[in-house]
Amino acid sequence: MISKSSGTRRRPKGYTISAVADYYEIHQQTLRMYEREGLLTPSRSDGNVRLYTDDDIARLEIILQLTRELGVNLAGVEIILNMREKMDQMQADFNRFFEMLRDYAARNSANDDDGSSEALVPTRLTSIVRPQIRRERPGLKEYDGSSE
Repeated sequence: MISKSSGTRRRPKGYTISAVADYYEIHQQTLRMYEREGLLTPSRSDGNVRLYTDDDIARLEIILQLTRELGVNLAGVEIILNMREKMDQMQADFNRFFEMLRDYAARNSANDDDGSSEALVPTRLTSIVRPQIRRERPGLKEYDGSSE
């Protein structure tokens, strides 16, 4: 990468495979296997050196926790990570929808004062009318408060 201000090459930020392997006490081949399986996707430098970002490190910590502490195999790890990504996406979608509803309510709250408001789902004004028909029930005596 070239820095616009000085015109010199800037090193991309990240941790090398050897530094990550040493820190987490795993073999470099294990990290390469995680990459082959699609569990990690480190970036590459100009010299094709794997560089692990902070996001890659956080994902690696989840992988190691699942495999070491919970005994999950790599297929299970892949499923769990995919589910986590889908849940994060669903949460983001929900948050956007909630913000949209909040904005909609804020815009339309001024309309409520004059009595003309729009609903998200149009409805008709309905009323429930219940007839006051008293049916005769032979043999059934009403309680009048007196004792028999």
